[in-house]
Amino acid sequence: MTSNYLLIVTFLFTLLPSTRQSDSMPMSAYYASGGGNTDLLRLAIIISAALTRYMGLVVIACSALALWRPELFRWVAPYVTPLLGLIMFGMGMTLRVGDFSHVLARPRHIALGIAAQFGLMALLAFVFCHACSLPPDMAMGLVLVGTAPGGTASNVLAYIAKGDVPYAVTLTSLGTFLALLFMPALTWLLGGVWIPVDVGGLVVSISKIVVVPVLMGLAAHRFCGGLTRRALPFLPLLSALTITLVVAGILAINAANILQAGLDIFMAVICLNLAGLALGSLLARIFRLDRSTGRALCLAVGTKNSGLATALALAHFSPAAAIAGALYSVWQNISGALLSNFFHTRPMDITPNKEL
Repeated sequence: MTSNYLLIVTFLFTLLPSTRQSDSMPMSAYYASGGGNTDLLRLAIIISAALTRYMGLVVIACSALALWRPELFRWVAPYVTPLLGLIMFGMGMTLRVGDFSHVLARPRHIALGIAAQFGLMALLAFVFCHACSLPPDMAMGLVLVGTAPGGTASNVLAYIAKGDVPYAVTLTSLGTFLALLFMPALTWLLGGVWIPVDVGGLVVSISKIVVVPVLMGLAAHRFCGGLTRRALPFLPLLSALTITLVVAGILAINAANILQAGLDIFMAVICLNLAGLALGSLLARIFRLDRSTGRALCLAVGTKNSGLATALALAHFSPAAAIAGALYSVWQNISGALLSNFFHTRPMDITPNKEL
């Protein structure tokens, strides 16, 4: 259980290549083919495995250190946007056009997941902002988390939970592009209650942070396949270190605000995540999805691209607005890991997947 739990943070914002049914070359075959520096690749995998074993502790330790000694991580804040763009480029390198095949194969299942990820989670965020009486900046931050697309960590969580990984990958991939439309609109509609929202500015920022880097990654995979295969072993390590730095940097510049905020923002973040997981499970039961698809939906709804929400908060609002995204990044990996490992120990049914 421990090793599965710690896999989550290491592969955050990237897809796990070994979990996908694709035409990618197995790593053993890649070694045998002489592709790249075998020793270097093996070293990267060994380091990634070692870091994976303790990554959960690393994230928690760095977060605590950022609150205690914020000056150690404040330098990261100006680089949040390019760092996230780099991670999304790596995500694009692992994608293929075939990842979107479920849109045509099971359109109603996909529509259900997208509606829950964007619309219902946005409404839940709005409700918890009022329930916890959050100040305007923090409320806007939670709304940004609620309107954000699903996080790619949900693909790894679905794999551990014995869920429908292709379905999870399709939801994440499609949601990433649909964020260009839904996230600015929903943020304006719900977050505009507290703070004026520059819709055009959000569209431009989402394009720069997410859409363009992912498209560039797709292009790199398509036209530079050999180079991308050489880079893939290093992506988990790069992503883990990068998101750890991003979270620590955001916490560092908000250390004083977080320590003075009390429990309200913590409770709002935890409630939003748990409500999202519960909502996904409830929808799976209501629409009678098979257990594998239901597990993937549950985890996809509760796992958000909180890094994107954090970057947008910094770019368009205030450092205080980024607190919710940073806290959500830490908490969702704890709750998601516990839930996915619980699912892993539960028996699977053999009921065929049904259309809605």
